[in-house]
Amino acid sequence: MELEFHQLDLRYARLRRACTKRDGRVLASLDRHGQQLPVVVVASGDTDRYVLVDGFRRVRALVKLGKDTVRATCWDLSEPDALLLGRLMRNAVGESAIEQGWLLAELRERFGLTVDELARRFGRSSSWVSRRMGLVSALPDEIQREVRAGRLGAHAAMSFLLPLSRANRGGSIALTTAIAPLQPSTRQTKALCLAYARSKGEARRYLLSHPERFLRAREAADKALPVGAGEQLMSDIDVIAAVARRATARVREGAVGELLPPERDDLRRRLSSARSNAADLFETLTQELDNVGRKDQDDHSFAVSGGAGEAGDRAHAQGVAGRGAGGTKKPVTQGAANLPSREGAGTP
Repeated sequence: MELEFHQLDLRYARLRRACTKRDGRVLASLDRHGQQLPVVVVASGDTDRYVLVDGFRRVRALVKLGKDTVRATCWDLSEPDALLLGRLMRNAVGESAIEQGWLLAELRERFGLTVDELARRFGRSSSWVSRRMGLVSALPDEIQREVRAGRLGAHAAMSFLLPLSRANRGGSIALTTAIAPLQPSTRQTKALCLAYARSKGEARRYLLSHPERFLRAREAADKALPVGAGEQLMSDIDVIAAVARRATARVREGAVGELLPPERDDLRRRLSSARSNAADLFETLTQELDNVGRKDQDDHSFAVSGGAGEAGDRAHAQGVAGRGAGGTKKPVTQGAANLPSREGAGTP
């Protein structure tokens, strides 16, 4: 079915956080290939209106592209059942703890589902449900708003701003207001939260007024520290391992199923390139480790045999030079007095 945008009820858009990178990929795909998958809606109580359950990024992208309608499929389900089924079909890929908390709180408050009922439908324990809803209730609304808008990372908010808000709620809100326009990374958010917690008075006010200066100064200090190529290599290997683990988890959670056929073809090409690059890295690094290992062994052998032997010969020669024919030690006098003098020598 084709729906015009004014027919869509977007009440559940606030349960999903925006992501500039993902929105950009969806926008580029729709611009290149058109809408391949329909959004999901359920009938609303209002005539000719439908509640959007899944496909918020596609709707935002189509609006930006200037389209007039969106292709949709209507599920004959209640809103809570549709929300849960939509989450199940997405396999909760990339779903953060705060998004889980938003959905749980919505189902509890709007539809009156109990904690035990939510636990059963999510396939989780009652304590898991309570913890997720507790996180949302404890995190100030001002911080949640920035997470929804995509200006703050969900992980950063839950890991660093939430603990700060428990100790200083007003301070956490002030810091969020100051840093959200910068769209800081998780690492930067952690540094800003630590700096705020450890500072006082004028230093804290300066941080709130100029968080970008703090980040620039910190970045300059990090660059000033010399980092060897070996340390950088080990860091690169750690990054590769972490990326591989994260990508594997996403594959197991069903991320490939979210891609359109052209995108899956592109994924195959990228996978082939990644496999080639990884194989070249492993082969080159293994060979270099073997070469360096053999060089270390050669140097060690030289030190034990050749180098030590020469030192021993020199010591032995010195010992012999210092003894007479009978083996007794005789004095060795050094200096010009023991050499024949040119002035004292007779002329031929």
